[in-house]
Amino acid sequence: MKDKLEITAYEVVEEPMPIQTAHRRRQWMDDTQDRFAYRCLPLSMANQVGWDILCPASFTARWNGKDGLDAIRISFDGPASPLVGSHFGHGVLTFSLGYLFRTSKSHNIWVKGPTNCPKDGIAALEGLIETDWTPFTFTMNWQFTRKRHKVRFEKGEPVCTIVPYPRHYVAKFQARLKVINEDRKLYDQYVKWREDRLKFNEDLKKPESEAVKAGWQRSYMKGEDQMGNTFAGHQTKVRTPDFER
Repeated sequence: MKDKLEITAYEVVEEPMPIQTAHRRRQWMDDTQDRFAYRCLPLSMANQVGWDILCPASFTARWNGKDGLDAIRISFDGPASPLVGSHFGHGVLTFSLGYLFRTSKSHNIWVKGPTNCPKDGIAALEGLIETDWTPFTFTMNWQFTRKRHKVRFEKGEPVCTIVPYPRHYVAKFQARLKVINEDRKLYDQYVKWREDRLKFNEDLKKPESEAVKAGWQRSYMKGEDQMGNTFAGHQTKVRTPDFER
């Protein structure tokens, strides 16, 4: 039996930033007509991978465009949080998470912005950290992309997502380029899908068509190809465990 993989968050401050499993829902997806954004299974699946670390306080931040540590002005709604500040200069807003993470052997942590959560005027910076041996903490950083633009963070909103990632994983792949008709079976499947897709999109323009009644094609959601074959192991939900004390 293989060893169970583990991730441990060691609290290094009295009140670290809250941590929770990543959630499927996004407000902008809720706001789409008939919540159609959730019909994109790859989008919804990506939302659920990993753990979100939540903002410790509500505040507004503004960068004046200069490089100094004092170039970002942070205005908290209430008491200032020591976990939010300007540490690196150059328009970088820093969150100190309050944890030292440890993972199973040969596993890193991919540190990134919350998935599919765009924020105007600022972009999340990402990092890959060897957390199976380091006795160090790390920070989550956001880079302002516009000067003199106010950016809002609310208490409890995700500001960071962490995802375990096997070391050397990408290097294990042999990357190839091929013309699709070199694989006759795959080519036939692709052509069948393309024809069905084009026909469905054309039928959407006809008010009384079956496509209009259906609203959208569900084959990928069902893990099914154009021939009706279904695939074992198809996922529609990610089951991420909670951190337990």
